[in-house]
Amino acid sequence: MLVRLAPILGITFIDILGFSILIPLLPFFVKHFGVGDVVVGFLFTAFALTQFIGGPIWGNVSDRIGRKKVLIISQIGATIGWAMLGFATSIVWVFVARVVEGIAGGNISVTKAYVADLVEPEKRARAFAYIGATFSGGLIFGPAIGGLLVDRYGFSAPFWAAAALQFVTLLATIFFLPESLSKSEETTPASFGEIVRSLQDPRIAPILVQDLFYSMGLFGWFSVFALILSAQLHFGPGDTSRLFSVFGVVSVILQIFGVGRTTDAFGSRTMSNIGFASLIVAFAFAPFMHNLWGAGLLVAAFSFGMSHVNATIPALLTENAPENQRGTILGSAASLESSSGIFMPPISTGLLGAIGTAGPAAISASFVAIALGLGIRAQLGPARLAEATPAE
Repeated sequence: MLVRLAPILGITFIDILGFSILIPLLPFFVKHFGVGDVVVGFLFTAFALTQFIGGPIWGNVSDRIGRKKVLIISQIGATIGWAMLGFATSIVWVFVARVVEGIAGGNISVTKAYVADLVEPEKRARAFAYIGATFSGGLIFGPAIGGLLVDRYGFSAPFWAAAALQFVTLLATIFFLPESLSKSEETTPASFGEIVRSLQDPRIAPILVQDLFYSMGLFGWFSVFALILSAQLHFGPGDTSRLFSVFGVVSVILQIFGVGRTTDAFGSRTMSNIGFASLIVAFAFAPFMHNLWGAGLLVAAFSFGMSHVNATIPALLTENAPENQRGTILGSAASLESSSGIFMPPISTGLLGAIGTAGPAAISASFVAIALGLGIRAQLGPARLAEATPAE
């Protein structure tokens, strides 16, 4: 399986390396222009809104013309967006750059569809864990590189480094990535009616709703995490980037050596529920994090929870999706995730400014608890049905 996935894993690693350089730095960069915390939230919202529109469109296009072509379009947009940030001289320019990248963005859902094309259903949770490990591997080195560059050369240097890495990703995709869709799959795309029926399918719709609530919790949290580290641990941009690197190390270890074994042993549904529970524990603990030991515990709980949920939710979706609609359905899931990013960051940053860490932690924990409740209901559903069926 690793041999088949090697090209997409390598390209994804380079892609995420550039992306992860900037994630810890963006909140500090925005505030560098003299704006308040809530503007940080609106920047996340602008990016999420454009991805909300583009996600299902690019997913459907990838079902029709192939994954590789859509990945190339996405990487062109990312290269332009990061380069624009390197030139940014005002907060308006920053927003325009994020909108450009958001419109072109389709790489995450299309990458997952690419993996689903190559891997048997029973092995997809493990395969998605490898993709997650590649993401986390980028988080190990990207934030460290970004922290070093911003400390020495200011904010422009990390943005230019990210743009250069995105350009390398573009070239690697063009010259080294084979198309994953067969010709028969490319010529039999789903009709609009079939897509609508699939999104209403009782096997697919509840997973999408669960993913929505999970995303609401995460988008709300990660829009304020750097600000919380600054307030509670007095971290600057460099320290925050290094903590994200630690998060990446822990996540890679879990995703390579843990997720595959646990999902093989207990199944995707059980491990997604355990992952949700771990995230709720992390949110509950966050207001009490005031030293490095506390930060370490928080990172461990988040890593365990996210590693399992991010592998199992797409596995559950692709297990139930028709083959000619994988990209569309994963794109729809990405769109729902992005919809969370439209309104959650301003809410969380506003709560942080008004009442401190407890506000965003509580609201994120509440949404993930709803996702957990839906997961438990889905897991117990077959058992309740069996109990309700009279014995012959």
